[in-house]
Amino acid sequence: MSTGRLPENEQRILDEMERALRRDRRLDRKLRTHRVNRRPAPARVLARLAAYRPRVGTVVVLLAMSAGLMASGIVTSEPGVIWAFAALWPLTVFAGFRLMCRWCGN
Repeated sequence: MSTGRLPENEQRILDEMERALRRDRRLDRKLRTHRVNRRPAPARVLARLAAYRPRVGTVVVLLAMSAGLMASGIVTSEPGVIWAFAALWPLTVFAGFRLMCRWCGN
């Protein structure tokens, strides 16, 4: 890509495009009132969850970690370990369910 000036015909085309865009009132209004939404839309989050396709290795690691946390929680009765298991177990079940659904073709 060159860093010099554009040829005259390309510069003229670019100037015409800029003039046409400046005359477009709807575009100008959209650009002035455009706000970035920092929170994701619930529908988009649900669509991403529905499209989640875990790999076998991911599910195996999640299962191993869940089993280890469950065994540690039973032996030690530490609240932190129990809460870690409680947070990880639903993710493990969801990932396993999505993997089985993919295997079954649904």
